[in-house]
Amino acid sequence: MAIFVDGTELTGGKVVQVVSTTKTDTFVSNPGNTQVDITGLNASITPTSSSNKVLIQISLMGNGVNGANIANFRLLRGSTVIYQGDAEGSRGRGFATAIDSDQYGQESNSGTFLDSPSTTSSTTYKIQVRSNNTVYVNRAAVTQNDPGNYRTASTITLMEIGA
Repeated sequence: MAIFVDGTELTGGKVVQVVSTTKTDTFVSNPGNTQVDITGLNASITPTSSSNKVLIQISLMGNGVNGANIANFRLLRGSTVIYQGDAEGSRGRGFATAIDSDQYGQESNSGTFLDSPSTTSSTTYKIQVRSNNTVYVNRAAVTQNDPGNYRTASTITLMEIGA
């Protein structure tokens, strides 16, 4: 459905292209209180115009260990952090944090961010995690061959939005 203002069709706001990556395998890491890339949870897009925006949607199943640590997630464009909370003292920063209240469970984390990459070059978006102990993605802390112990999936979706 076209939108008209004073007889002129508005072309901005249309979805130009969509790129999505779904991570179905698991990720386990002990980052040692540093930021590490979540392997396989990234996507690249080449905007058709430098004035277009990129809408990033994240659906992430991940957690830290109950009673031990919190997993802290952030979004980057290339090597630049673009989606996290403001700095305050020595507090950690991210768009989501997770700690599992049940060693057999997982937490659902999500985020949406509208970016202005100002380029027509291939641009990669990725998720990093920080923790002082083990973190898990797409699985629980305790894993056993049991129908009640789930493997899950995480997704990052990029949508180029016309200016």
